[in-house]
Amino acid sequence: MEKKTLYTAIKPTGIITLGGFIGVGQSLQSMCEEYNSYICVADLHALTINPNPQELRENSYKLIAFYLALGLDPDKCTLYLQSQVHEHAEMSWVLNNFTMFGEASRMTQFKDYQAKMKELNVGIFTYPVLMAGDILLYDTEIVPVGLDQKQHVELCRDIATRFNHKMGETFLIPEPVLRKEGFKICGLQSPTKKMSKSDRADTGAIFLEDSPEEIMKKVKRAVTDSDNFVKYDVENKPGVSNLLTIYACMEKITIEEAEKHFENANYGTLKTEVANSIINGLKPVQDKYFAYLNDKEYLNTILEKGRKKASAKAQEKLKIVYEKLGLIR
Repeated sequence: MEKKTLYTAIKPTGIITLGGFIGVGQSLQSMCEEYNSYICVADLHALTINPNPQELRENSYKLIAFYLALGLDPDKCTLYLQSQVHEHAEMSWVLNNFTMFGEASRMTQFKDYQAKMKELNVGIFTYPVLMAGDILLYDTEIVPVGLDQKQHVELCRDIATRFNHKMGETFLIPEPVLRKEGFKICGLQSPTKKMSKSDRADTGAIFLEDSPEEIMKKVKRAVTDSDNFVKYDVENKPGVSNLLTIYACMEKITIEEAEKHFENANYGTLKTEVANSIINGLKPVQDKYFAYLNDKEYLNTILEKGRKKASAKAQEKLKIVYEKLGLIR
């Protein structure tokens, strides 16, 4: 039986956090075994925030090293840089013409940026259209996403449906897949907001490059409440609930099992055990990550292999799209 196709991407806009490791890393290797997988470093998407060029370059390598450290086999999946496959940009322009201004304006992420930024570049507005192009280029059927990206996949489905209706059946309609538990790991200092990778100085975020001492210190300082009673209650006890979610994900148990484990514990015990669970869970990945990161020549060979594989599929799909539109190749 032929495998379904999966597509996923992360922007190289910072160092991978614990949230990224849990939300993506823990399930990605098994997904690559189950699906025909395209794993993208979305460096074109990163341009929307006008990153420092050297940091963008280094963060792109760090993402490749992270994927390899997770155990992804570049012979069994397609691991590549978005900017090295020019069909992504071309497909994005085509799909702009099948996207309604109103539906793009309703994207929650765009409205969030609009509320907190004085100036917005057009790239932020058209970001979801580029994402739709990323997905549709590869006849994607499965898109694993966090809760904040689910709306973008739904827009992608609408764009694909509209194109198919106007130009004839061309695109498969992808399905977003959310992680059932732990898909939103929150910051330790702001337990109602997603853990951010954009600020290395953020003491509420745990980064892949953090030492055991840094991890222990950050978790010990995590915001909880005055009850000193361990219970999973996101609305009334967001800090404690976040720590329980992290522990459950790192130990690969249910929230209920984590809650049972800590039913007679105080917050000091909770924080110590959560920190040790993170430290022990990250160590094997960290060791491989730093080894890969120190071998840029090897990383470049992996990128070239991925570029060739991704380009072959993307060229094939874009040719079909251009023919449907009457563009001469």
